[in-house]
Amino acid sequence: MFSPRFAPLAFAILMSFYMVSGMTFVITWVNTGLGGDFLLRWGKAFLVAWPVAFLLVLAGAPRIRRLVEGLVIKPQQS
Repeated sequence: MFSPRFAPLAFAILMSFYMVSGMTFVITWVNTGLGGDFLLRWGKAFLVAWPVAFLLVLAGAPRIRRLVEGLVIKPQQS
């Protein structure tokens, strides 16, 4: 396990890995098909996209979280 101070970093790594895996798979499949070298093409797409997604999640998650907090109706205190 790791210290809670690393939670934002762990979240960014896991979320970006999850999203990029699925997105590059589907986009590579749609654009080029499931031919013989599909895994190589998918791997290349993943290697290009993952660092970008990681940085976007790392930088954007706190801002997006605050945006969502501003959009959500807060329950009335009774």
